[in-house]
Amino acid sequence: MSEPTVLRLRVDTSDDMEALGRRIGSLLRIGDLVVLSGGLGAGKTTLTRGIGEAMGVRGPITSPTFVLSRVHPPVAPGAGVPLVHVDAYRLANARELDDLDLDFAGAAVVVEWGDGLLDGVAESWLRIAIDRHRTLSEVEGSDLETDDSPRDLELEFVGPRWAGVTL
Repeated sequence: MSEPTVLRLRVDTSDDMEALGRRIGSLLRIGDLVVLSGGLGAGKTTLTRGIGEAMGVRGPITSPTFVLSRVHPPVAPGAGVPLVHVDAYRLANARELDDLDLDFAGAAVVVEWGDGLLDGVAESWLRIAIDRHRTLSEVEGSDLETDDSPRDLELEFVGPRWAGVTL
């Protein structure tokens, strides 16, 4: 396997995060895997909301924290790629993620908190690490998802699927 391509960028607002999600979503196809990491309120669900918008899936895209995963089919049945949105925060290990019986082959899958849980699932994936510059105590009482403090992102394009892909 060739070396992954790494892209680092800064996103200044939640609107910019959603716009980046739309750019990523426009590239996704069946079988793609996106793994998101970052602290609470980093913008993982906001990014996924943009991904879903570009993919033209039924929404709304909200965090699946308590249901663990949601399937968002295309708005027009049979036209487009389904999105599976997973929140692995409460999962203890890869086996628990496997127990969800996710359709990696029939959808594009976005997994929040998925670092270390997806080894061997796919030959290629896009890993996005999000670093929010403000601490939870600095934004206490505000809506973490719409907090417009800057975020630094590291996008790692791994495997043949992502070779030569640019945003």
